[in-house]
Amino acid sequence: MAGWLATATLLGIGLSSLSAGWFADNYGRKATLLTSLVVFGLFTALLAVPGGFLPLLALRFVAGFGLGGVWSAVSTLVVEAWPERQHARAVAFVIAAFPVGGVLASLIGSLLLPDWRLMFVVLGAAVLVPVIVVAVTVEESATWLTQRRADTAGDGRRARVGIGEIFAPPLRGITLIGTTVVALCQVGFWGVNTWLPTFLTGRGLDIKLVALLVAANNAAMFVGYNVFGYVADRIGRKPTIMLTLVASAVILPVYVLTRNHSVLMWIGPLFAFLTSFGALFGAYLGALFPTRVRASGAGFCFNVGRGVSAFAPLALGGIAGGYGLPTGLVVCAGFFVLSALTMIPLPKDNEATPVGRPAPAAPGTTRG
Repeated sequence: MAGWLATATLLGIGLSSLSAGWFADNYGRKATLLTSLVVFGLFTALLAVPGGFLPLLALRFVAGFGLGGVWSAVSTLVVEAWPERQHARAVAFVIAAFPVGGVLASLIGSLLLPDWRLMFVVLGAAVLVPVIVVAVTVEESATWLTQRRADTAGDGRRARVGIGEIFAPPLRGITLIGTTVVALCQVGFWGVNTWLPTFLTGRGLDIKLVALLVAANNAAMFVGYNVFGYVADRIGRKPTIMLTLVASAVILPVYVLTRNHSVLMWIGPLFAFLTSFGALFGAYLGALFPTRVRASGAGFCFNVGRGVSAFAPLALGGIAGGYGLPTGLVVCAGFFVLSALTMIPLPKDNEATPVGRPAPAAPGTTRG
């Protein structure tokens, strides 16, 4: 059941890229962020309504759809609002809220369980806080507004962004390779993290100790996001992402093959610290696409790549059934290495599109 629920959420995240990015490029980053937050919060709260396993899957799918839209909008907003020399640390700091949210959700869950329905209502309602904060304090991207004016003809009609623009030269290669890079690393990441609690309990750790370790992993991930965000602004986003992928691949087999409980308690957070590539992709991918299609391009690469990883929990479950869970987890390290190798043809940071420069409308685009 856990594998199917994770798959439904990741599929929703993947499909969100086709609409959320398009919506953000046509109607604004702020409107997309608010809509996505509301969808995520509402359908998380609705998980409390009884209805069986299939309705639960559907609700997780739609909640994932909202979550994917949040990533597309917030990463684009931050890239366009901060100076280019600080893009990585800015996006990493914002995305670092995800593991913080994971820690808070774990703590709230521990207080409310076994009343899981109340837990979902509380967690879903909590999304009202960022909705209010964004609505009151966040302004629309000035870079997007400049692009919008550049796309507006003398008769007042604006050239609409089409999803097909990210598949036309010269963006086609970036889109396809970027999506593949993210898909490979996310298959490894979600394969590990979905089954990690099962693996740890199989190593003899008490369930309460496992919950504590998961919280420690999230805390370490928060630190890693911010540390490697700073490193990426110093040495470049592309080499830093490749570094974290290879380092994660090296430490994962050690983590999996360790049987000493004391070692597990510190090597787990070390692995989480190194898996900072998820936060860095926001700054790197956003700079590869011009303003006109930035949310569509970066959102497609990351969310479709993450959507492909929807089947990782199920595939890993199959491998675990035939060869054992440790073998399946070690296989995930290979996906990290493949992701780093696939990234080689992508542009370096200094070859990416200047964030503030308006891009011309693609030939044949419609106006409305």
